[in-house]
Amino acid sequence: MKEETIVKCTDCASRDLLHDNKRGEIVCNDCGLVLEENIIDQGAEWSVFAPEDENRARAGAPVNLMLHDKGLSTDIDWQNRDFSGKAISPSTRSQLHRMRKWQARARSSNSRERNLQNAMQEMNTMGGRLELPRSIQSEAALIYRRALEANIIRGRSIPGVAAACLYIACELAGVPRPIADVSHKLRMGKKELGRTIRQVKLKLRIRTAPKEASQFIGQFCSKLDLKPEIENAAKEMFAKIKELELDSGRGPTGLAAALIYIAALKGGQRRTQRDIADISGVTEVTIRNRYKELANALEINMEELM
Repeated sequence: MKEETIVKCTDCASRDLLHDNKRGEIVCNDCGLVLEENIIDQGAEWSVFAPEDENRARAGAPVNLMLHDKGLSTDIDWQNRDFSGKAISPSTRSQLHRMRKWQARARSSNSRERNLQNAMQEMNTMGGRLELPRSIQSEAALIYRRALEANIIRGRSIPGVAAACLYIACELAGVPRPIADVSHKLRMGKKELGRTIRQVKLKLRIRTAPKEASQFIGQFCSKLDLKPEIENAAKEMFAKIKELELDSGRGPTGLAAALIYIAALKGGQRRTQRDIADISGVTEVTIRNRYKELANALEINMEELM
């Protein structure tokens, strides 16, 4: 008997029926008679991947942009064992090896899928070198897919475009990285990387907010192992510099390096200009010029600190 055909109880003729989807039963609320049991739910099996996620998705793993096929294809396990954990026979093992080989070929059957597969592997390695979270890597993967659709990859290396996408994703997330730091860690030319970043932004019409020195102060202080008090002092000085409009026309990394140098001297946690230059990617000359300008504007006597 189908669920929709039951409209009243066969025992007491009551129409007050309870449809229990969890138990798969139809029960009369008046006499308690079970009218139907083991009902098959014809609806979708929903899964929620986060407590605050209201957009329910089909059962299964969420889409992963870091995989070229978004993780939607199946995969044959490399453990040569059956369901009970026992080792399989050599003939079956050889057959599974051939099946894995053909499945890997089928997953990247055209040039676009092969390009994506190589790019996602490169991006995963680069993200590990830059110590980026998965959210930024996923955003970079989405930018790369857009670049591939816009035919920006043609004539450029896959690692170069992947690095540019990671750099842009950091900017969009509000945690920009110095281009010198990115090029050094990824072993790429700074000029070529900067050219690729500009082309990707131009073709995809991506606009990022101008970078400020305050966005780099936290990164540099962490790498220099400075106290939180030093970081806060440098950010307070930057707020004063911004009020005086002395930050316009000056590189944010150079400003951040000079402010950290002054704050470290004032806080008694001295760092050399060479140490700060190595971390920030600017030259010692830039730090010297900037800290003298900033010290004069903030009326700080550097001779007493030194």
